[in-house]
Amino acid sequence: MGKIFDWIDSRFGVKEPHKRFLQRPVPSNVNYSYCLGGMAFTYFLILAFTGLLLSIYYVPSEKEAFKSVVAITNEVTLGWLVRSLHKWSANLFIIFTILHTIRVFVYKAYRPPRELNWMAGVLGFVIAMASGFTGYLLPWDQKAYWATEVGTSMFGTVPLIGDYLMYAVRGGLDINGTTLIRFYSFHVLYLPVSMAVILWAHFHMVKKQGIAGGL
Repeated sequence: MGKIFDWIDSRFGVKEPHKRFLQRPVPSNVNYSYCLGGMAFTYFLILAFTGLLLSIYYVPSEKEAFKSVVAITNEVTLGWLVRSLHKWSANLFIIFTILHTIRVFVYKAYRPPRELNWMAGVLGFVIAMASGFTGYLLPWDQKAYWATEVGTSMFGTVPLIGDYLMYAVRGGLDINGTTLIRFYSFHVLYLPVSMAVILWAHFHMVKKQGIAGGL
């Protein structure tokens, strides 16, 4: 990879204008636990790439969604691999996000002047969980249907506005094709864009403030 990057740099001159970003001193007290956030970001990139590939064949239709998932798994060349990478990257993304959050809490990196960055990270975690929840329905099988039935029913327990929230999430009284297309649009558009904005803000603040311990 180093030789490839050197070849690209010889043509485009990447290193010189971005020297402060590419060549940063690492304090001696930094350990592997500081890499948890970077691992989570790596899985986010894998999710974005595999998600784009899956969207080519997936049909967000009440009648065709399950068939398209079966076709991706059994008929599309390496479709099973792309779907598996997407599934496991989603699981690992959540796991490393949780581990990164724990690391930040243990190191007390949420204290001033980094409290805004902590809030951005918490919001990113909520978006990550919402992405997992919306993506769970997309295979449109029995397990996905009933899991979504239970999950969306929880909104109905909110005092006063519970029924309105459940209706808004489902797009109606029951889970149907409207729910599927609503979850699909959030999963592939609104939530990823929101996550990208949060990550940009998160990285920008880390670059300006440094990590706890100095970087």
